[in-house]
Amino acid sequence: MDVRRNVAGAGLALALSAGVAMAQTAPITLSVDLTDAPRKILHATEVMPVTAGPLTVVYPKWIPGEHGPTGPLGNMAGFMITANGQPVKWERDQVDMYAYHVTVPQGVTQLEMKIDFLAVVGGEFTAGGSTSENLALLSWNTLLVYPEGKSASKVMFTPSVKVPSGWKFATALDKDGGSGESAQFKTVSLEQLVDSPVLAGRYFREVALAPEISPKHYLDMAADGPEEIELSQKHIDEFNKLVRETGALYKSRHYGSYHFLVTLSDEVAHFGLEHHQSSDDRVMATTFSDDREFVLDGLLLPHEFTHSWNGKYRRPAGLATSDYQKPMIGDLLWVYEGLTEYLGDVLAARSGIWTAEQYKQRLSTIAAEYDNRPGRTWRDVQDTARSAQVLNDAGGGWDSWRLSLDYYDEGELIWLDVDTTIRKMTDGKKSLNDFVAKFHGLGGDTPPKVVPYTFEDVVAGLNSVVPNDWATFLRSRLDSNSYHAPLGGLENGGYKLEYTDKPNSWSELADAESGTFNFWYSIGMRVGKSGGIYDVLKESAADKGGIGPGMKILAVNGRAFTPDVLKAAVHNSKDSGPAVELIVENTGYYKVVKLDYHGGERYPRLDRVAGVPDRLDDILKPETK
Repeated sequence: MDVRRNVAGAGLALALSAGVAMAQTAPITLSVDLTDAPRKILHATEVMPVTAGPLTVVYPKWIPGEHGPTGPLGNMAGFMITANGQPVKWERDQVDMYAYHVTVPQGVTQLEMKIDFLAVVGGEFTAGGSTSENLALLSWNTLLVYPEGKSASKVMFTPSVKVPSGWKFATALDKDGGSGESAQFKTVSLEQLVDSPVLAGRYFREVALAPEISPKHYLDMAADGPEEIELSQKHIDEFNKLVRETGALYKSRHYGSYHFLVTLSDEVAHFGLEHHQSSDDRVMATTFSDDREFVLDGLLLPHEFTHSWNGKYRRPAGLATSDYQKPMIGDLLWVYEGLTEYLGDVLAARSGIWTAEQYKQRLSTIAAEYDNRPGRTWRDVQDTARSAQVLNDAGGGWDSWRLSLDYYDEGELIWLDVDTTIRKMTDGKKSLNDFVAKFHGLGGDTPPKVVPYTFEDVVAGLNSVVPNDWATFLRSRLDSNSYHAPLGGLENGGYKLEYTDKPNSWSELADAESGTFNFWYSIGMRVGKSGGIYDVLKESAADKGGIGPGMKILAVNGRAFTPDVLKAAVHNSKDSGPAVELIVENTGYYKVVKLDYHGGERYPRLDRVAGVPDRLDDILKPETK
């Protein structure tokens, strides 16, 4: 999730003015000890050059890629400061909880700071660090402070790490000494340090990908057991293809090397976080050995890899802040995340991680969900991007009315519309590939750096491919309060959204993974195996019948609830069939609900439109052999 701009004088915002007492002659040293990671405690010692006088240090708050003030301050512990072996008292700011005020004694040239991080789920913990008995993911921002007002690109750190005996590790940082379980790394900016996590583990494997390509790419895996890192040659070949396909698409590489840091564990949170020269990918333990899980998580590595170009190199100007305390502006997250979602999905198909049919089945579920989204009538997709820091933790049901991170998947639909429109306007001679090659390949191969962009830059980039009123095209979709989703990309791609009484294989996989049963497009709810109602579609039959998230279905048409019983009742309701009658429980109270619905089972699919070129199929074709 990042920022970009191509006007003269662009680049990172100027460093904040500072009145801090810090010497600039030497870097800060940061030594992290992971030997206590199995107990979910990480230790750090930070030595900061200073001069006498008042000093304010800050704990990173706005973490790149997390789209909010998510620095896990509540998990920071054991913060102790000494000078020449003597304690130095710190005081937290009364307003900014992330800031600490210190008075450096006369004659003191450096402060030693002890920081612990509690890698436990809870409080403000989001990405942070994850650990288990046999692995650890180190996010450097969880174990450091830096002088207030200093640009992250100017504050220099010399980091080192120690891991438990017998463990191995990987990172995008360059080593500068050490051996075995300890390593010192070359001095880097705070910006590059925070952007370079470390993955360590007892069961560890590194696979060199597409070895003929430079810079070099690596798949680094840490797991809770040795069997979980034994992925097949077929999957290795698909990741090899992913590396080759990105070169064909972006026509550039903006890193010295790239590491996919994959945590395979059921003991840690599951998500992905992008970095410039690596990605932090945390998935279920059997993701690489279970074909179902591999498919369901097939987007993750292509998505986070794409962020190296779209988000880290080219970054929305509102997200290209000079330090980690300044609030970020998410207006262009529909580019940062929406375009990345689109390109990541396409790359998953082009590289063979997904088949073309799996891609289209997934796309049908996205199109159907966002075409049944009543919240669009009061909140446009642009507002979901602007509100990302609030919506990121929203949950508990009624998502179709509140909306949440719609800029991801609705953003994908918008960019599919852009791609197929370019292809239609140029009779297939040009496509979004041309935009990507120019926009994200700007400057050719480069070292890691940030090139910010604005909405006007995106419009100009599209116009350089094919002249059009792209500003109106985009704004009419971003600012729309239409009930229905922008499905022009499907239509221009040669397909239309339809419904059938048979779920597609993608839906069946996703439901099996989540443990829910999808009645979203019929009676309008998602139900668990035991009858718990996870969410209800606003304005659906379930909503109009008075059902809400958190209730539990006990009986269907007089029979004890099972998913199959409910499915049969929905099926039999079609046309003049009997209504679906439910007995539901809500916080200890019971009621009978009759749903006025006679549409039978409904599941989305894409149908081919005769006479329209199959542009969607062309999009999914590999660019390399």
